[in-house]
Amino acid sequence: MIVILKENPEKHQLDNLLSWIERQGVTAHISHGIHQTVMGLVGDTAKIDIDLLCQMEIVETVKRVQEPFKNANRKFHPLDTVIKVNDAVIGGGGMTVIAGPCSVESEEQIITVARSVKASGATLLRGGAFKPRTSPYAFQGLREEGIKLLLEAKKDTGLPIVTEIMDLSQLDLFDEVDVIQVGARNMQNFELLKQLGHLNKPILLKRGLANTYQELLMSAEYIMAFGNENVILCERGVRTFENYTRNTLDISAIPSLKTLSHLPIVIDPSHAAGIARFVSPLSLAAVAAGADGLIIEVHNDPTHALCDGMQSLTMPEFDKLMKKINIIKEAEMSVKEL
Repeated sequence: MIVILKENPEKHQLDNLLSWIERQGVTAHISHGIHQTVMGLVGDTAKIDIDLLCQMEIVETVKRVQEPFKNANRKFHPLDTVIKVNDAVIGGGGMTVIAGPCSVESEEQIITVARSVKASGATLLRGGAFKPRTSPYAFQGLREEGIKLLLEAKKDTGLPIVTEIMDLSQLDLFDEVDVIQVGARNMQNFELLKQLGHLNKPILLKRGLANTYQELLMSAEYIMAFGNENVILCERGVRTFENYTRNTLDISAIPSLKTLSHLPIVIDPSHAAGIARFVSPLSLAAVAAGADGLIIEVHNDPTHALCDGMQSLTMPEFDKLMKKINIIKEAEMSVKEL
């Protein structure tokens, strides 16, 4: 971190600043120029409050040389993180597909979809038990009963389950859930992230609808700083001026986040598009761009779905998409061999 001081700082101000910096556990190296004094801060500067530092009367400006996220930073962890969920592997150059309905509606529905997506090649089952909805009158999910039905589907198919947590009060219900999803609305629910940091299970962390890459990685940092390094990043589209689709899928997030972080990256084309016929092309684009996985909504009867049927693939459509994904992955392997 670089701190540029105002011209001709008074000695007592400089001494007070140095004392404050020492209390933060970092070291200051001072360079006196003709017109400016520059301080280089060495150590774990991630904990320093830049806003507080900038407000000090002696300080002209502050610049970070190093990103504020440490655990999620590729500079400190050059190798890709690979997360194993039973037999499924997320990261490390493979392609993991998580599939299932937006919400769990009945035992017959979730088991029917689970069997189908497994047969098509999905290795994890998604399904919403608790549903965050914009309208308080919309279907809110089966809640605890939904988790029980997901576990029944897991018992039937062997697929690990992925479902979203909404609140800290629900944490005990997720003991048998294999991957806990943190939705876009909760990406900066820091108290929830801290508690998830105490768990020893993977967390699928979705990017907020108007958040930057750094903000997403800082949320991942919350989980990792409290001891849980099993974080999977998820790009699900961001809100832009375009309203033809539900959101705008940010494909550039894949190479960008892979440059910044070692954590695996999963793409959610269903929530990005909000329209079923766009899910396949967006999925293929994500695979070609190097995503580590996809999370796709699949329903046995989208027309009568209680939640997000418009963006859900039918089971035959999902099977067709999986065949296309395999073709792209095979082509990618051939290119690597050249």
